[in-house]
Amino acid sequence: MSKAFDMEVFLSGVLTGSHATKQRHLRQAKAIQTAIAMRWQLETPWVWQRKHVTWFLDQHLSRCSESTQYYYLLTIRILVRRLKRQWAFHR
Repeated sequence: MSKAFDMEVFLSGVLTGSHATKQRHLRQAKAIQTAIAMRWQLETPWVWQRKHVTWFLDQHLSRCSESTQYYYLLTIRILVRRLKRQWAFHR
């Protein structure tokens, strides 16, 4: 039996800012992880491709306000930095 992926440990090295900001990024990263896992059965960010994150931004957040989409984009940029990938998302 494998352990559940711990997003807090995964992002601990790249999260900066106030406690509230860190908690928001963690909450949003877990929501991104859950949505991608439900859609593609990919449990960890290590196996995500750019198309999975693009789907989340374009489809999953399509009914959310622009400000919500912006805050999720900030969280995605932190995830991408942690993964050491060169993905760029412009909104």
